[in-house]
Amino acid sequence: MSYITGNTIRVLREKNNLTQKELAKIISVSDKTISKWETNKGLPDIGIIEELAKALRVSLSELFTGDLKTNENVSGNMKKIQFYVCPICGNVITAVGAGQFSCCGITLPKQEYELIDKEHSVFVETIDDEYSITMQHPMNKEHYVSFIAYITSGSVEIIKLYPEQDVSVRFRKKGHGILYVYCNRHGLFRKNI
Repeated sequence: MSYITGNTIRVLREKNNLTQKELAKIISVSDKTISKWETNKGLPDIGIIEELAKALRVSLSELFTGDLKTNENVSGNMKKIQFYVCPICGNVITAVGAGQFSCCGITLPKQEYELIDKEHSVFVETIDDEYSITMQHPMNKEHYVSFIAYITSGSVEIIKLYPEQDVSVRFRKKGHGILYVYCNRHGLFRKNI
């Protein structure tokens, strides 16, 4: 990883509508120091890097690389949810949009879904104001359904399942949505409900 460049500091300072003097005051240095950094005549001390990143409203990674991330998904539609599942401990991480996540020392790939197949048939029944979800699926320690999720445009509900219990869950009906089922051997399956 390279060190912070003067151009990165200048671009971020301008993006935050800060003068050199204003940035200097925030991180307790002189405006001449900021000028030296921006003209590549000096570098910020490692001891104030975290403070500098906070003042410029970026992560440390973005400050070092100059690769600025912009959130282009301002609406946060939950139906765009992505799942990341740790194959070691079974941890489930969700994100509305792409991300990089790790668990148990490994980087987790985004789970790509398949449409429900015969082996992973899901039975959806409406009972009162709920969806009753059942499956005929092995539930032993070697092969089981790890979780079932019900996603609508505004909500996510995940129910964790464990070996040796039945696949039978209920979700309060919130309109049309997407049902995701995660099998520890075959991965993620999806069905519109």
